[in-house]
Amino acid sequence: MIDHIIFDVDGTLTDGGITISSNGVESKQFQAKDGLLVRVLPKLGFTTMILTGRNSELTAIRAKDLAISVVFQGVNNKIEVLEQYFLEHGLTGANFAYIGDDLNDYEAMQMCAFKACPADATREIRRICDYISPIKAGHGAVRDICEHLLYEQNQYDDMLALFGCETLEKI
Repeated sequence: MIDHIIFDVDGTLTDGGITISSNGVESKQFQAKDGLLVRVLPKLGFTTMILTGRNSELTAIRAKDLAISVVFQGVNNKIEVLEQYFLEHGLTGANFAYIGDDLNDYEAMQMCAFKACPADATREIRRICDYISPIKAGHGAVRDICEHLLYEQNQYDDMLALFGCETLEKI
């Protein structure tokens, strides 16, 4: 059973666009619908993680807002970081999902039991994924992927219950 979810940021939690003003101020756009679901994953027993190649204060702020418990930024070698995390916590990739979109995610994704990506991920990433969202990055793809995973693990109704919604059987 998957109980850890790793998120890449640019091109996964965002549409991949990065705006930098003439003052050097960076901005990114995150999807609120993704955030609503990511925020409740820990209540369903998931450890949520960010593993990204860029350092960004905006990513740190968003991770805190979404209660993401493990954040790795500025990572040049995602495999090394993931292997070290597995070693330090006595884990393997058997309980991990990885949501990524580009070549720098490829090898780290291969270490995880469940691999998923947005519709606009690179061809190489789409080729190795267990699930490809029909939605583009930054437009609700992460939510779609997480809902798919919850449904596959019979946890979708548990998520609905957190919001006081009727279960699928009642709809």
